[in-house]
Amino acid sequence: MIRVLLVEDSKLLAHRLSEALEQVPGVEVVGVADTEFGAVTMSRLYEVDAMILDLQLREGTGFGVLRTLGSARPVVIVLTNYSLPSYAEQARALGVDQFLDKGKDFERLPSILASMDVAH
Repeated sequence: MIRVLLVEDSKLLAHRLSEALEQVPGVEVVGVADTEFGAVTMSRLYEVDAMILDLQLREGTGFGVLRTLGSARPVVIVLTNYSLPSYAEQARALGVDQFLDKGKDFERLPSILASMDVAH
């Protein structure tokens, strides 16, 4: 089972993502966070395998989450409306595994997660 944490400040999008991901065999959405603190806390508490991370949060940023977790983090898939090249570069420098645009790449998430190989 791939344990996924959604970090998204839009309740509507978080709900849509949860519904879509729960349809993927072997994927379990274990929580939703909308702040930097909540994302870090839940990531550690639930020992997640993957995090779908928005860059703009209700409090804090996705970049702050990445910096706080450091190398002790799950697979991170950034899903953002701010797919600027400078943001993508910064995210990759912080070790992000995938950098996706909400408008263009939303539908790719289930297949990306389904193709993950997580060893416990």
